[in-house]
Amino acid sequence: MWTRLEIAGKSADVFDPPDVVRPRFGLLFLHDQDGESLRESAIYTRLLHEGKLACVCPQAGQSWWTDRVCPEFDAQVTAERHVLESVLPFLRERWGLAPQGIGLLGIGMGGQGALRLAFKHPRLFPTVAGISSALDYHDLYGRGTALDEMYDCKEQCRQDTALLHVHPAHFSPHIVFCIDPEDRAWYRGNDRLHEKMTALGIAHEIDFTTRMGGHSWPYFEHMAERAIRFLRSGWEQEGRRLL
Repeated sequence: MWTRLEIAGKSADVFDPPDVVRPRFGLLFLHDQDGESLRESAIYTRLLHEGKLACVCPQAGQSWWTDRVCPEFDAQVTAERHVLESVLPFLRERWGLAPQGIGLLGIGMGGQGALRLAFKHPRLFPTVAGISSALDYHDLYGRGTALDEMYDCKEQCRQDTALLHVHPAHFSPHIVFCIDPEDRAWYRGNDRLHEKMTALGIAHEIDFTTRMGGHSWPYFEHMAERAIRFLRSGWEQEGRRLL
């Protein structure tokens, strides 16, 4: 069911749902700092199988899925451009998916990447889920990470975070994000995003109370079913809206 291949010269794990010629829905997954794709998770694999969902998990190193050049990933192409110009077309062409049938899911570094992409391109990504999203990643600037090469200063980095890409009038109609309250490094950023979206009247769902080991795969997998159920509901609603 899983295969590893290259999309525009970059590695990706691809899930083809068995016994399904043309799946109705596809998932674009953005990984955390550990680089683990859903291929390593028996729980996510089972949910993809049971839901008959196609899935692509591209690799992007420590790029933080931004539109900034990360030398570790590529000397010219940003991770965001790779997703928009190569991975998204791959999803559409491989399975014949309609735009409203593709959803974004990310964990940690990928969670903030998924939310930021949806905020910047709501028409491309009407459904998005972020798990344990590392939204305040600018706090890592100056600590010897790839961010030091990608941005000129911490403030420039902060200006590129998901929170600063929220538009009061243009946003995805189906947004959910969640975080374990013990995930102290990233909790406040999620709470701040929730406060801003609430103030702007942007519909979204959150879960900031479920506890399952903090920023860890036990938590990521514990929230898997809810996240995918939310995405499927969004896909179904978008499909009905276009009828």
